[in-house]
Amino acid sequence: MRVAVVALGKIGLPLAVQIARAGHEVVGCDINADVVELVNSATPPFPGEEGLAEALAEVVGDGRLKAQTDTAAAVAAGPELVVAVPPLAVDDAARPDWAALDGAIAAIGAGLQAGTTVVVETTLPVGTTRTRLAPALEEASGLKSESDFFTAFSPERVFSGRIFADLANYPKLVGGLSAAGEQRAAELYRSFLDAEVWEMGSAEAAELTKLAETTYRDLNIAYANELASFADRSGVDIGRVIEAANSQPFSHIHQPGIAVGGHCIPVYPRFYLEGDPEATLPRAARAVNELMPEYAVEALSEALGGLSGAQVLVLGAAYRGGVKEAAFSGVFATVEALRGRGAQPLVSDPLYSSEELEALGFAAWGGGAVDGVIVQSDHAEYANLGPQDLPGAKAILDGREILVGERFTEAGVKLLRIGRPNS
Repeated sequence: MRVAVVALGKIGLPLAVQIARAGHEVVGCDINADVVELVNSATPPFPGEEGLAEALAEVVGDGRLKAQTDTAAAVAAGPELVVAVPPLAVDDAARPDWAALDGAIAAIGAGLQAGTTVVVETTLPVGTTRTRLAPALEEASGLKSESDFFTAFSPERVFSGRIFADLANYPKLVGGLSAAGEQRAAELYRSFLDAEVWEMGSAEAAELTKLAETTYRDLNIAYANELASFADRSGVDIGRVIEAANSQPFSHIHQPGIAVGGHCIPVYPRFYLEGDPEATLPRAARAVNELMPEYAVEALSEALGGLSGAQVLVLGAAYRGGVKEAAFSGVFATVEALRGRGAQPLVSDPLYSSEELEALGFAAWGGGAVDGVIVQSDHAEYANLGPQDLPGAKAILDGREILVGERFTEAGVKLLRIGRPNS
């Protein structure tokens, strides 16, 4: 089978490699010439994806995967399957910016041939595949969806850093604009996946499933954060409470924390609300989770007797540990809250250089003395920190429960944790 994968980012490139490893002939397309050059030299264009370097070397070396910038030409060659994974950019309020996706769809349509199945994996508001993408493909190609070609939606359900494992374990969901198109798309996916492929009955069902599972996580975390706030007021250890509640099979409470970041969980509830504006729970959960950085800063302020003029180190610009990605990271709201209280925030992250932190709008920490610390990311390196690594710190708000607390409390440093008032 010949396949074109459009957009060779953190999702698209591992997927292209997965397809090629199954024995298919894959052309990867990306508008970034540097990415194309790196892929053709068997060099991952981004770090941190387990197994990617070795697998990429294998499929590029065997000639099963090639990359190019001309998407229309790759599609015009008549692949049986085109998988589109372009990012859907959003603004600060998580409203979609359609430019990248529309551009990719236009390029696919410009080369689209009869008999091809086009599957979009980019997470979308419900109804987008049918009302926006398929008509755009028809207009650009002059062909008719579900008679000349098929259009389907299949949400990516993988986690950066472990994509190959997730592709092997999680059911792949496929929803078409017609029964025949859905069946064909599912058949093609089964040719390169070992996991089950579930036919969802419609593109809308597949779109909604992705929004449902990600919005569920946001709601669950918001509930955990509200429990933690109440536990702080009540003198109760929320960690023990959640552990006990989850000891029976009907409770699956997540963990509280300083922030919910990344491209997915803070964004997709907004996509859900775009289709269901009367929904109340997703909106309320977003409000709760967006307040957590302010909550953490307030706790540190109380511990230090105020923050005016204080130098406060924020550990972690990344939205989660081990991933060099700051999209919707809690670092932004944390720094803003510190500045609002008159503090002088400094930021440090093992994955970012001082220049990169400054480009994000932060003052980089040079290793000097600080008055307080807020742990924003759960980088594994932070588990090794001790008081000597954070000179001068009188109080630390560990927003991710990554520090070894005894090291600091035994040295007389106040250690605060969300929902653990006696930590």
